[in-house]
Amino acid sequence: MILIGLGSNLAVPGIGGPLAVCTAALAALERRGLRVVARSRWYETAPVPVSDQPWFVNAVAQVESPLGPDGILSVLHAVEAEFGRVRQVVNEARVLDLDLLDHDGQRRDDAPMLPHPRMHLRAFVLLPLAELAPGWVHPVSGRRVDELIADLPPGQDARSIPDARIVDGRIVDGRIADV
Repeated sequence: MILIGLGSNLAVPGIGGPLAVCTAALAALERRGLRVVARSRWYETAPVPVSDQPWFVNAVAQVESPLGPDGILSVLHAVEAEFGRVRQVVNEARVLDLDLLDHDGQRRDDAPMLPHPRMHLRAFVLLPLAELAPGWVHPVSGRRVDELIADLPPGQDARSIPDARIVDGRIVDGRIADV
């Protein structure tokens, strides 16, 4: 199973706010050959670490591809660049963040590190992951996703966005403002 984390907390001109950006990113992944086979619900999440930047929209998607981890990471970085992502500061606000979380249970200590080195510490990854793949087991620790959620550090606010969808570039029936 190949798992991708998606996140955004900034708008992109011509696309819209974070939910519209993440939705458009899924289509961009498809155009570049990653077949999206499933996606969790969208979640609105507080920044980690805590800061005054806007909240994020996050989800986890399962994709299929003949590409290995290096090829998939190249696709993810190309899509981020297409949306205007420039990496400057760790944990900064961003128009799009795409992470390779797991690639068929592989373990790698070199780039891309697998599984993603901080995924087990992030509610914005684990909550949507548990929804998408409730039986998922961390390839290194051997712990189930529900066990990892139970051990999350405090202070990570995350909640699903009910019935979120986009109509004419605006979020309808969701809590996140499309700014």
